[in-house]
Formats: sequence, structure tokens, C-alpha cells
Amino acid sequence: MVIYIFAPALAFCNAYGCGLTEGSLASTYGTLAIFVIGAWAGASHGGVLAGLAACGVMMNIVSTASDLSQDFKTGYVTLSSPRSMFVSQLIGTAMGCIISPCVFWLFFKAFKDLGTPGSQYPAPYATVYRNMAILGVDGFSSLPKNCLYLCYGFFGAAILINLIKDALGKKWARFIPNPMAMAIPFYIGLYIAIDMCVGSLILFIWEKIDNAKADAFGPAVASGLICGDGIWTLPSSILALAGVKPPICMKFLSRGTNAKVDAFLGS
Repeated sequence: MVIYIFAPALAFCNAYGCGLTEGSLASTYGTLAIFVIGAWAGASHGGVLAGLAACGVMMNIVSTASDLSQDFKTGYVTLSSPRSMFVSQLIGTAMGCIISPCVFWLFFKAFKDLGTPGSQYPAPYATVYRNMAILGVDGFSSLPKNCLYLCYGFFGAAILINLIKDALGKKWARFIPNPMAMAIPFYIGLYIAIDMCVGSLILFIWEKIDNAKADAFGPAVASGLICGDGIWTLPSSILALAGVKPPICMKFLSRGTNAKVDAFLGS
């Protein structure tokens, strides 16, 4: 009840911020809900589950608000009807209430080790949020040694880099990396960061070859690639349920591990 009371105001803030920066901070508001509700409930009253449930409610509300604002923005650019955009959002939300549990059940049945680190679908977000919930209930005493000092240092460094980036102006600021972009791989792993890096490289080369076409068709191509990557998870799950194994497997190993593999194959 508390989350449902406060979430609409935070949803407005997230929608406004997303409109300015193109980045949704739904996970930040969810983290806030984890710490507040988890600490309020306490470990003896299921604070971990309460915090995670509050996080789920908060993230769904604030992210839906930002997504809807982005949909209206896209509709404005494409000259679509705002009413049809809103009705489509309602229909999609209703479909998600049925499709999402079915997709989860499909993944749960197809991959017995779903959520296990090192598996095909490790679900890194689940581990991160569960640990945050435990931290919110138990306090900072459960953190590794010097963890808070590292957090303070990197937090201060991020602010300092941003201040320097803003002070130098556009001419020199483009040579300074974005702290938020640097933090993404540490937070969600490399599987998205590598996609973004390769996509940015392709767009950079495309702009050098034909800047006009890159500006016109770049977003459409990127949207198609992202959509195709997401859609493929469904047939991938069906193949896994049928026991079909991929004909080829690619892995990235460290230099030392790769040397051991080569030595083993050579013997």
C-alpha cells in the first residue's frame, strides 16, 4: 500500500527524467524501495521478500510511466494518434499479464539451472537484487572489507568526471568517457555491453560512409536488431525443451585457460 501511494509521484519524476536523458532510472527507484521496505520489515518479518516485492511493484509503475512517455514521443515523431498509442499500451499491458507468466514458465521448464551463475541464463539481475535486499535487511556489516570505501571513491570519481566533462565544453568533452556508460558492464555484465559496443562501432563506420542514411535509418536498424534478439529467446526456449543442442559453441577464455585447453586438446 505504501509503494502504491508513493509510486505515482516517483513515476512522474522518472518519466520527466527519461524524457530529458533517454535513460530510465526505474532500477534506482526499485533499489530505493528495496532498502526502505526491507529495513522497515526487518529480517524477522521476511524483509528480503518484502523488499523484493516492493521493488517489483515500484519498478513496474515507474518504468511503465517512462515507457508510455517514450511511446507518445515516438508517436509524435511518426504522426501517430495519441489515443491509439494509449489504447495500444493498455492492450499490451493486458497481454503481458498473460504472456509474461507463460514465458517465465517456459524458461523455468526449459532450463533447469535458470538463475544459477555460470548457466546459459544466469539471470544476473536476480542475484544483484537479492543481495541488495539482504544488504537492506542486515545492514552494511555483511559487505566485504573496504567495499564502502570503494563505493565512495567511485561515486566521487563519477561526479568529478562529469563536472570536468561539463566544464570543458563540447570540443574536448567528447574525448572524456561517460561514467554511466562505463558502469553498465559492471552492473549487468558484458552480454549487453558487447552488443552496444559493436553496434556503436557499426554506426560510427556507417556515419563515416554515409552520414545522411545513418541518421535516417540507424534507429530503425538498431530497433530491428534489438527486437530480433529478444524474439529469438522464444524459439530458443522451444528448441531447448525439445532437447536440441546447438551445432557450434563459442566461448571467450582467458589466456591461461586457453593455453590449458590447447595443451589438453594437443595431448
